[in-house]
Amino acid sequence: MSSVAKNAYTEMVSSVRKAYNSGKTRPISFRVQQLKNMETMIRENSNEILDALAKDLRKPKLEATLYELEIILNELKGLIKNCKKHAEPDKLPVNLLAILDTAYIRKEPYGVVLVLGAWNYPVLLSLQPAMGAICAGNCVVIKPSELASHSAKLMAHLIPKYLDSDCYKVVLAEVEGTKDLLKNKWDYIFCTGGTNVGRAVMQAAASNLTPVTLELGGKSPCYVDESADFDLAAKRILWGKFANLGQTCIAPDYVLCSKNAEKAFLNMANVVLKEWYGDDLKTNTDIPRIVNARHCKRLKALLETTRGKIVFGGDTDEKDLWIEPTIVVDVEEDDPLMQEEIFGPILPIITVNSVDEAIEFINKRPRPLALYSFAKNEKMNDRLIENTTSGGVCVNDTMWHMAWNGLPFGGIGDSGMGNYHGKFSFDAFSHHRSVLNRSFSMLSEKLGEAR
Repeated sequence: MSSVAKNAYTEMVSSVRKAYNSGKTRPISFRVQQLKNMETMIRENSNEILDALAKDLRKPKLEATLYELEIILNELKGLIKNCKKHAEPDKLPVNLLAILDTAYIRKEPYGVVLVLGAWNYPVLLSLQPAMGAICAGNCVVIKPSELASHSAKLMAHLIPKYLDSDCYKVVLAEVEGTKDLLKNKWDYIFCTGGTNVGRAVMQAAASNLTPVTLELGGKSPCYVDESADFDLAAKRILWGKFANLGQTCIAPDYVLCSKNAEKAFLNMANVVLKEWYGDDLKTNTDIPRIVNARHCKRLKALLETTRGKIVFGGDTDEKDLWIEPTIVVDVEEDDPLMQEEIFGPILPIITVNSVDEAIEFINKRPRPLALYSFAKNEKMNDRLIENTTSGGVCVNDTMWHMAWNGLPFGGIGDSGMGNYHGKFSFDAFSHHRSVLNRSFSMLSEKLGEAR
């Protein structure tokens, strides 16, 4: 994709700001109509979207439908239904010292918002934040990931056809073009990406004191207690790890367990993986591919340099962007697999002898986006939750908390800041403005004489 010149970005941002200042996006009816238009766009072009996802990541139709399109449609349904409710002012209780006065909190849009999407779920992670910004009354510029070029180009083609082209725009840009885009004055920036990307976005935002939400990632740990149901635990951990071939920000990055738990887990894992994928995983059309050669090479290098023992998988093919779902045991803390977020289908298992050892291990590392704990003994789950910090927690499963209606999704520390999903998306893109309306009455003045 070719970059657009910096002055063109400036002109584009100015035109979008002019549209915002006109008040066009303020009425609830306008916002709801735009969300309905987006829903129509998804439904009418689902085959084209699935085709683009297949070209970018070789995503199977079922996986792309469930993990991108259905999540988008469900989110839209909730925002359309609740937009008016979300936007209503919060009225404060009567203050006895100011009984004739009123106070409330207005939910106002920030203004012109920039949404930076990610390549691993390229449609979902561009549109899901954008729809929250639209619901809150903002104008939005979407910059999809250049690494998923087919999905990016399709969104750039479709969005102007369905949404108001003055208020909502899509920019196609490479890395240098994105840097130029970030030099403009934004009222809010929402970014999904890696920790290094988050740092760069935050630095760019600082020059204009622009608030940000950063949805990043990190090494999300998964503790498996000896009391776990290993049949279910193996299925749920492996699903979370190998969905989208491991290219998910909240995939379990590594497992912490005792040797006894490891043995029980591996026994079930062998059964589950054979049942899911058969004997020849590479020819299985239900498995996507790594996004590009650079990431494939990085993952292959991790497998070649690990000092752990590969007990399942390990096959690679750079030409086919193939990294086989792989399990590695006897992994030490300083192993190459433990130095950065894996973001691929490699599951290291690290030996700990108790939940306290697991807690100590987790707390020595940057705060993760997700934390997983598998135990029938609820005291073990509670102990892990109470003594660690993470963006979110899911007990006895992986990733489901991300899709659970009513729960905010976001990181902490190195894994991000701010959260979204549902009402939390509306709140993320809204300025909560305090308003106090005082009475001119003499009684009100008398009550306030204490000042």
